[in-house]
Amino acid sequence: MTSVSSLSRIPAVQNYPKAVIFFIIAMLIFASQDGISKHLASHYNAATIVMIRYWAFAAFVVMLTVPKNGIKTVARSQQPWMQLARGILLGFQVILAAYQFAVLGLVDTHVLFASYPIIVTIFSIPLLGEKVGWARRLAVLTGFIGVLVIVQPGSSLFDPLALLPLFSAALFALYNIMTRYVSRTDLSDTSFFWTGIGGLLISSAIGPFFWHPPQGYDWIWMMILCVTGASGHFFMIKALEIGEASSLQPFSYLQLVFTALIGVLIFDEIITLPIYFGGAIIVASGLFTIWRERIKKREKTIIQA
Repeated sequence: MTSVSSLSRIPAVQNYPKAVIFFIIAMLIFASQDGISKHLASHYNAATIVMIRYWAFAAFVVMLTVPKNGIKTVARSQQPWMQLARGILLGFQVILAAYQFAVLGLVDTHVLFASYPIIVTIFSIPLLGEKVGWARRLAVLTGFIGVLVIVQPGSSLFDPLALLPLFSAALFALYNIMTRYVSRTDLSDTSFFWTGIGGLLISSAIGPFFWHPPQGYDWIWMMILCVTGASGHFFMIKALEIGEASSLQPFSYLQLVFTALIGVLIFDEIITLPIYFGGAIIVASGLFTIWRERIKKREKTIIQA
C-alpha cells in the first residue's frame, strides 16, 4: 500500500504510455510485497517485519534523495514536526496492515482499504477547508454503502476485525491529507525523505519489543521484501517523472486486482459475493472521486490562468 501524492514529481518530459507501464509494474511489485508480508506475518510479529523493511527503505530513501542536494537541503522543511508526524503515522499504518494480512487475508483487507480515497474526501473538508460538491458527496455515500455490503453490521456474519482495514484506511487517508498540507511549502524530495525517517523511527521503537529474527529461508523472503519496497518506489517515481499523478492515480486500483489474484491463487483465499459487489461499489465510487478531483484541479488551473 502506497500513496501517489507522497511521491509526486513535476514531469519533465511527458510520456504517458511509458508512465502507465512503469506505474502498473509498481502496483504489481507492491501486491507481491503484500503477499510476502502476509507469509512472514503468519510466522513473525508484524512489527519485526516492518522494522527490517523500514531499515532497507530508509536507506533507499537516503541514497535516492541526499546525493542530489545534500542531507541538510533535503531534510530542511518549513513544517518538520508535521513531516515527522506523517512519516510516523504511515509507519504505524504499515505495521497494522501487515497484521491484517495475517489475520484477515489479502482480499478482505485490500477491498475495504480501497475506501481510503473516499475518506480523503471526507477529511479534506474540515482539515484542508476544501469545498465538496453534491457529486463527490454522493460518491462518498455510495462508497459507504459498499463498505456496509462487505462488513454487514448487525448480521451473524459480522466480524469486528473487519473494522481494522477501515481504521487503517482512515490512517492512510489522514497521511494523504498531511502530505497535501506539507506539499504547500516543502519539496517532494523532502516529504519522501521524512516518510522514510518517520517510518524508521516508529518501527524501530516498536519492533525490538517483539523481536524474533527470521529463521532459515525466511531471511531470503525478508530480503526479497526489502527489494520489492525499494524497486516498487523506484518504478513509481519513474512513472511520476514522466506522467501526471492525477492521470496515474486510477491505475492504483490494479494493486487490489493483483493482490486478490495472489490471495486466491497462492493463499487459497475466497472472494465472496458481498466482497465482489461491495468491492465493485467502493472502487467505482473511488474512481469517480478521483475523476471529480482531477476536474476540479483543472478548473482551478484555468481560473488562475
